[in-house]
Amino acid sequence: MRREGDTKQKLLSTAIELIWENSYGSISVDDICERAGVNKGSFYYAFKTKSDLAVAAYDEFSKNKRPIMDRIFSSQEPPLVRLGNYCDRVVSDQIEKYQSFGRVLGCPFVSVGCELSTQDEAIRKKMEEVAERVVRYLTGAIRDAVEEGSIRTEDPAQLAKEAYCFITGVLTQAKIQNSPETLKRLKSGVARILGARLEETVPA
Repeated sequence: MRREGDTKQKLLSTAIELIWENSYGSISVDDICERAGVNKGSFYYAFKTKSDLAVAAYDEFSKNKRPIMDRIFSSQEPPLVRLGNYCDRVVSDQIEKYQSFGRVLGCPFVSVGCELSTQDEAIRKKMEEVAERVVRYLTGAIRDAVEEGSIRTEDPAQLAKEAYCFITGVLTQAKIQNSPETLKRLKSGVARILGARLEETVPA
């Protein structure tokens, strides 16, 4: 059982890496198996299709990100600090990938969602679920900021969606342009959308 679990974990880790570095359509089951060091029979024992693997891989990726998001959006931090730290973390993650691969990779969820939303309903739903989870974090921070008077809005959830759309748009444009400079617009743009200053942050 342990060997089966190790094989599945290798496939999950490899899938998210390859999809993020390239695209869903450009990689094959053979590519995934070769990178993971897993034979094809073991692949199909663990997952019925590449789509099933992709959905499971994004669940795994999201699960691993959850402790980081919980820490960034901890209620122990002022709401504007939470929002600012989230923007900083998004940009720092992208810069780290750029330094490793020489390319801005953008958001893996948005990239796959754009590529497959009209072709694979299971993946589309998973990408939507991931987006909704991020929006809930943003909504909570915005709602707390409204209560303390640092943000003015009658609809925190809608404002959170607008901020999220801007963030994903910047990441997509930065990927298209392969431009780390474009990422610098992210935090200031979110601040304008929220009508608040996000400069004063602490390490997350």
